[in-house]
Amino acid sequence: MGSGNGFYSVHEFNLEAKWLIDPKHLFVGPKIGEGAHAKVYEGKYRNQNVAIKMVNRGDTPEDIAKKEVRFAREVEMLSRVQHKNLVKFIGACKEPFMVIVTELLLGGTLRRYLLNLRPRCLDTCVAIGFALDIARAMECLHSHGIIHRDLKPENLILTADHKTVKLADFGLAREESLTEMMTAETGTYRWMAPELYSTVTLRHGEKKHYNNKVDAYSFAIVLWELIHNKLPFEGMSNLQAAYAAAFKNVRPSAENLPEDLALIVTSCWREDPNARPNFSQIIQMLLRYLSTISPPEPVIPPRVFTCENRVLPPESPGTSSLMPVRDDSGETPTSEMENKPRGFFFCFNNQCY
Repeated sequence: MGSGNGFYSVHEFNLEAKWLIDPKHLFVGPKIGEGAHAKVYEGKYRNQNVAIKMVNRGDTPEDIAKKEVRFAREVEMLSRVQHKNLVKFIGACKEPFMVIVTELLLGGTLRRYLLNLRPRCLDTCVAIGFALDIARAMECLHSHGIIHRDLKPENLILTADHKTVKLADFGLAREESLTEMMTAETGTYRWMAPELYSTVTLRHGEKKHYNNKVDAYSFAIVLWELIHNKLPFEGMSNLQAAYAAAFKNVRPSAENLPEDLALIVTSCWREDPNARPNFSQIIQMLLRYLSTISPPEPVIPPRVFTCENRVLPPESPGTSSLMPVRDDSGETPTSEMENKPRGFFFCFNNQCY
């Protein structure tokens, strides 16, 4: 299995040796999630808490071959794309099971978080903050030529403090190529872009052209859901929602949204894929909107003290006001010093502007 150049062959690509998981050090715990193609467990790898995705191998030789190709593609993409809003990849192995190991996020899926919140809605600033996390993850993928194709709340995971969203599950992700024809049955219908399935004569597995703007459409549906905390196309089945979106150009209502926010949502789900913004543009639009609803607090200029060469007694208020607060031990609390304003910056989700 090994090779002289330090790479290990995993089906159709070479996996760098540092990403190869040793199954002997992998301990599988309780199941925390399940999808059509895999089950996810909480576990440990070399004393590190991790999430373990075990991919179903399939039953027939044809199905096994398809699952191995999909597994290989997902591992290859995870191993070369890192971003703070993408679930951190730790490693993978193909034998005795097809396993992908990532960081363990304890906040649960965005789907579960929203369901638990209903009938209440997210605070608008929180919703836009989550949307920015998602858009930044997608911008990173697209900059590497990767289309996710299955962006939906089930594939978005929250950190334990519920302050950050990370994108997971690259099972349907594909590299974008202008000459490549891609399968049309991918994704989940309610969030899928219409161009993925809008050709009525397209049979299962048949190929058609599309580009990374399919992810912009899915993002619009997720953003609408973040704002309203309702299932998009409520009252319709997945297939009914897909039919309405593709053949009747139906979209969830944007009537109750503020004008600037409505513009972001509706531009992302336009019928013409080429008219949709890219994720760099989406991020800028979200930041501009966020600044209108949560402007940075005004920074009060520091007072200018003139030195008169006076010596103040230790008890003087003038002395204490210029000195850092100390606790009984004589130490200066770092938290108070760190919390003081340090300049004209507006920070949001660790990004400063």
